[in-house]
Amino acid sequence: MRKGFFLDEEYRLLRSALADHLKIPFILAHWTGMRAGEILSLRWEEINLQEGWLRLEPGTTKNRRGRTIPLIQEVQDVLLRWKQVTLLRHPYCPWICHFRGKQLKRIPKRTWDKTCEKVGLKGKLFHDLRRTAVRNMVRAGIPERVAMEISGHKTRSVFDRYDIVSEADLSEAQRKLEIWAGKTPQDFDWLPR
Repeated sequence: MRKGFFLDEEYRLLRSALADHLKIPFILAHWTGMRAGEILSLRWEEINLQEGWLRLEPGTTKNRRGRTIPLIQEVQDVLLRWKQVTLLRHPYCPWICHFRGKQLKRIPKRTWDKTCEKVGLKGKLFHDLRRTAVRNMVRAGIPERVAMEISGHKTRSVFDRYDIVSEADLSEAQRKLEIWAGKTPQDFDWLPR
């Protein structure tokens, strides 16, 4: 089972290296955990940038259930700017993810792989962003049931496979446990020397 995900610095590195039209699905996937197909089929009418959400209608998702997804400020700002560019250059384009006004049907694997390799992230998959979003939502303290709703995970078992634990997570758990225990090295004077 694959366990790839993006660390924050990897996200920023790849975001800066991708072509503008690929940054849009990349940023959406990173922050929402949406599937590539859901992102690539998005139309401007499905997003409310003023209120900060997007709506996937029933029947348009893998599990056929609709859902409303909140958008953080970074996503809202990027989409607002992209919408301005789109309206200026391609005023009749209904698609959020497009290249020169034509809907992106897929994330070009060759371009993705070359860009990842160029920035030292060879082997990263676009789908790793889905795991990243789930992982980040859980670490941000979003209740798991809410994170499942945002990412579109229907079952707990599949969701759990996406909530990847890293070595840094384990170190952080150790640090928190040490604080909770309130122990210092002096507390262990009784150990044999």
